[in-house]
Amino acid sequence: MTTTTSHNPSYTFLKQGIYYFSKRIPTDLQQHYRQPRVVQSLKTRSVKEAAKTACHLSQRLETYWQELRLQQQDAVPFEYLLKNRRQQLMLSDAFQLYLEIKGQGRSQLFFISAQRHVDYLVQTSSNKALKHYTSLDATCYRQWLQDKGLANASVHKAFACIKAIFTLAIKEQGLTMQNPFSNIYLPSEKDDARKRLPIAIADIRLIQSRCKAVDDDMRWLVALISDTGMRLSEAAGLMLNDLRLDEDIPHVVIQPHKHRPLKTRSSERIVPLVGASLWAAQQIKQNAQGEYCFPRYTNNERTNANSASAALNKWLKIVTGNKDYVLHGLRHSFRDRLRAVDAPIEMIDRLGGWSLKSVGQSYGDGYQLEQMHLTMKMLGAE
Repeated sequence: MTTTTSHNPSYTFLKQGIYYFSKRIPTDLQQHYRQPRVVQSLKTRSVKEAAKTACHLSQRLETYWQELRLQQQDAVPFEYLLKNRRQQLMLSDAFQLYLEIKGQGRSQLFFISAQRHVDYLVQTSSNKALKHYTSLDATCYRQWLQDKGLANASVHKAFACIKAIFTLAIKEQGLTMQNPFSNIYLPSEKDDARKRLPIAIADIRLIQSRCKAVDDDMRWLVALISDTGMRLSEAAGLMLNDLRLDEDIPHVVIQPHKHRPLKTRSSERIVPLVGASLWAAQQIKQNAQGEYCFPRYTNNERTNANSASAALNKWLKIVTGNKDYVLHGLRHSFRDRLRAVDAPIEMIDRLGGWSLKSVGQSYGDGYQLEQMHLTMKMLGAE
């Protein structure tokens, strides 16, 4: 880039005989831009035309930047004079309202996740009155999240949270505005999702044998999942009294806890314990030193499934030699193994906690523990 000289009009430089406009973006506004300077060809060789156009562009930018600064201010100017102060509800106020109403009985993870998504929005568009947010703020938010490297599924979660905050505030406060985060295009979650491979039965047997050889709490967690198909968070958040080993049919009760809610209502279920999962449950009971099955990952406030996932996925790849395997693949395999023994689809869904596909499936008491136990024994668990 040619350096601006005193012979060029303000905010311009010459390049191959053509004048270009160049103006540095103020530091306090750079979060709104992808680069620190605005540069644009003026498409003229005339000094007079370049000076006139550059002056006009500079004035327009300064006006717009002043508007941005006003929007970034937390306080509403002369708010005490407004007839309807509800219309000036700030994002931070809407967020607190959301937590008070929607946060009842939720785990600490809910609050942490919501705070993170709101912080992201404040970084991209600042904390301002809800009515000052536009669809442009929403698209900038989407782009910022993508530039940050978030997967499409994470972008969807962030938008769902922000959209819910706005929707609740609009309804609760009677605001006369549309939700600017509605009807915004989001890339498909499937676009960047790598298919989780089901783990081959031979590898499952290898994993189970290695779990018994190592025989520690992390391996008990893997083994417990291997023949029950539980989600990692479900297993890691179990309490000791969820393991019913003294019953005629040993089983695990998967139910919501304050420190670990369940993904869906269908996730609440009872699963018979067989094979490696029964062995793991017995080891957990025999070595218990508290009320939680896995105190390494669980406390009174939350279950840290992400920490468990990182460590166990690494171990799984080493044991099997397959870099594409992840622990969740055991859940995929669980469904395949149930199909292989011709288990009814309704029983498969109930054992895995998958959402029911029809209203009829919710009628009656469903399959009894004895029936599910007979099917589970057919999986060939060792």
